[in-house]
Amino acid sequence: MKIVIMGCGRVGAQLAGLLDSDGHSVIILDTDAYSFRRLPPDFKGTALVGNGLDQEALKRAGIEEADAFVAVTQGDNRNVMATQIAKHIFRVPRVVCRIYDPLRQELYSTLGLETLSPTTIFAQMLRERLEG
Repeated sequence: MKIVIMGCGRVGAQLAGLLDSDGHSVIILDTDAYSFRRLPPDFKGTALVGNGLDQEALKRAGIEEADAFVAVTQGDNRNVMATQIAKHIFRVPRVVCRIYDPLRQELYSTLGLETLSPTTIFAQMLRERLEG
């Protein structure tokens, strides 16, 4: 599978490494080249400096042939916008978006975006740990 990841923070870099080691073709995009230091030393994918809201940067990343797009920057708004661009303009079959704000996450899910809220997921995990 060809996967484009926007955001090379801790989660993006970890995901890129996992997918790369599973044999997927991974392209990771970040506005700051220094972020790529987080990638594993044996990462065989492609790291590109660029803004995932810029259609030309997405084209350079190969969005037009991507099977999946994941947005995991620190900004909910950027993640939602980039996911919408990938889904509606480039018709990427699978798009996933991280949303920190649980209320926004619920709203965007009802609008058809596949979203994950680490805030909600972690709170649920903690509750299970405390009650279990």
